[in-house]
Amino acid sequence: MLSLYRRDTLEKSGRVQAALEEVVFVLEDQQYIADWNQGVEHGRQVADAVCYARELTNKPSNLLTPQVLAEQAQSLSDQYGFECRIYNEEEAAKEEMGGLLAVGGGSINPPRMIVMRYTGAPDSKEILGLVGKGITFDAGGISLKPSHGMEEFISDMGGAAAVFGVMRGLGSLKPPINVAAVVAAAENMPSGSAYKPGDVITTYSGKTIEVLNTDAEGRIVLADAMTTAIRAGATQLVDIATLTGAVMHALGDLTTGAFTNEDAFLQSFIQAGNRAGEYVWPLPLHPEYRSLIKSEVADMKNHGGPWAGAIAGALLIGAFAEERPWIHLDIGGTTWMWSDRGFESKGGTGVMVRTLLEYIRYETEHRRMT
Repeated sequence: MLSLYRRDTLEKSGRVQAALEEVVFVLEDQQYIADWNQGVEHGRQVADAVCYARELTNKPSNLLTPQVLAEQAQSLSDQYGFECRIYNEEEAAKEEMGGLLAVGGGSINPPRMIVMRYTGAPDSKEILGLVGKGITFDAGGISLKPSHGMEEFISDMGGAAAVFGVMRGLGSLKPPINVAAVVAAAENMPSGSAYKPGDVITTYSGKTIEVLNTDAEGRIVLADAMTTAIRAGATQLVDIATLTGAVMHALGDLTTGAFTNEDAFLQSFIQAGNRAGEYVWPLPLHPEYRSLIKSEVADMKNHGGPWAGAIAGALLIGAFAEERPWIHLDIGGTTWMWSDRGFESKGGTGVMVRTLLEYIRYETEHRRMT
């Protein structure tokens, strides 16, 4: 299924799909047929979730605005019975979601904070918070990006797509776990109403951020999304974001960079990635790096200079974890392919959907056994 997927061309002919009419598996021992069929069906549901994330990532930004992404969340929730809450710009202002409103303020398409809840273990107080960056197009804001390659930044909502893909997988697989999924959706555009370098933003948590570069917007919207997940009851957090180009200097486009405040949590997640076939590699958050985001006029600044850019971005997001176990996944290099590679087709990859679903599967089965 992953190999056959091709991006919708939006032409009258529609998507060009490779043809595969039949697959036959020959088992040496017939007693394993039931287990094999169960495993194949699990794989089908996971692949379906990945392809759904790819489809969202590949949609042109004129067809996938923050409002359309919110409508997609409502549709997904209606299909699988999730609780769903969408904060529009007026409600976000009432809640004082200053980070989301600042980043989305430069666009004619207003931002949305999207919350979906899956309750598979109603007797448990544990809630996994999945937080996705949903910048449906990133022009860089006032700190405008170069025009070459800017079309790729329809994929700046790859973290949101991964969260949506996981939720689709949960709706099909129905594991005994509780998940609060939060997506901060906005367009980062330059205009007379856009936020500016030198601004100081008050986030949903009350902490302030000095803006040095409006193209470092993902960490600002994620600050509000992290607080939203915590207020939704999250006891541990995983955020997924196309946060930096800097992560590509370290890991290229093969490996997702990972950061954490709890090593055991991350090691379990990396092992899930190994089983799922996705590369995840830890990067450090040593206390000395905190000087990168120290501000003279606010609690922190959103840009740490030319060195350790992926670390600086992760540190800012981690400042909003409120002491909960937290993993940050920087998919800035892995969410988009410029050409086919293996079973990843050109365009959005749906990266981290398989690993997140595998982590959930293993943790819930292990918890049940113990």
